[in-house]
Amino acid sequence: MKGLLQRVRGARVEVAGEIVGAIDQGLLVLVAVEPEDTREHADKLLHKLLNYRVFSDEQGKMNLSLKDKGGGLLLVSQFTLAADTRSGLRPSFSTAAPPALGAELFDYLLQQAQAQHAEVASGRFGADMQVHLVNDGPVTFMLQI
Repeated sequence: MKGLLQRVRGARVEVAGEIVGAIDQGLLVLVAVEPEDTREHADKLLHKLLNYRVFSDEQGKMNLSLKDKGGGLLLVSQFTLAADTRSGLRPSFSTAAPPALGAELFDYLLQQAQAQHAEVASGRFGADMQVHLVNDGPVTFMLQI
C-alpha cells in the first residue's frame, strides 16, 4: 500500500463539479492499493499518516504529527501510484490491486480513519476526480507499507 502524503493549507476533491470532500489545513493523501495488501497494511499506513511528524513546532522543526497539530485528513484513491514505470514509455498497471480489492481496502482505511481522527474527508473511489490543493512548504512524502 502506498500513500503520497502532502501537507496542505487546504484541499478539496470534486466529481462532476460537486465538492465531495474538503479540508482546511492538514494532510491530503493519495492512496494506492497493491494486490498483496491487507487490512493490516491499511492499519499500518493509517498509523503513519496520523503520527508522521510533518508539521512544524515552535522552533520551525518538523516535530508535530497530525494527531499533535489537528487539522484535516483528506484521503483520495489513486491507483496510478501503483503503476510500474521502470521500463518503456507507458505505465503498466499490473502492479495495482483489482478494483474490488482496492475499493474494499480504501473503504476500510477510510472507516478506520474516521474512527480515529476527528476531521476526515475523502474522494470517491473509481470516479473521475479533480483534486485542488495548496501544498504547504511544499512538503510531500511517499509512504510505502
